[in-house]
Amino acid sequence: MSSAPERTVFVVDDDAAVRGAICLLLKAIGLEVESFASAFEFLERFRPGAAGCVLLDIKMPGMSGLALQEELTKRGLDVPIVFLTAHGDVPMAVRALQKGAHDFLEKPFDDQRLVYSVLNALRAYKPPPAAEDAHPTGALSTREREVLQRMLDGKLSRTIAEELHISEKTVEYHRARIRAKLGVRSLAELFRTCLGSASGTQEPGAEPTATKR
Repeated sequence: MSSAPERTVFVVDDDAAVRGAICLLLKAIGLEVESFASAFEFLERFRPGAAGCVLLDIKMPGMSGLALQEELTKRGLDVPIVFLTAHGDVPMAVRALQKGAHDFLEKPFDDQRLVYSVLNALRAYKPPPAAEDAHPTGALSTREREVLQRMLDGKLSRTIAEELHISEKTVEYHRARIRAKLGVRSLAELFRTCLGSASGTQEPGAEPTATKR
């Protein structure tokens, strides 16, 4: 039997009707859910180290979702966040993604799309690693690694977006972040960095290295 803690979806939204509908939807598919009417209530009740993800409204009175995201970062609480907003626009989406958001959905949302996004966020949650990965991709987030693997498989942004159930815009953002973090400017450089760094791995097209006898 697994000793991994139960993963919970923490729903933070000041609209009681929306909050209730989301909770009913997620509980109906067997997920553990906790709801909060404000960012302040969430901060008061959230248990550091709790496994799961946060489904977070952006515009709320008192403390906005973006402000709560910044506060979680300050406290060193690394939990995947899926933002919900009725006022979404490209600059706001980019700002949320730049600060580490897992996904960004606009109200009114499609139930299936929301469920996919939440399940992906729950899967992306990882306890802090004991030691930093020595591989160049160690600096990438879980979602960035998922996008990277599909890039290396030669898949287009539209295909990646469909497989990961995120928007094509989000995929393009992650692609840019991957290039920036790995210090590469082209797909060829990306292949060399990721494939050439593994022990014994050669660049595509390179002649086999002679074996010493």
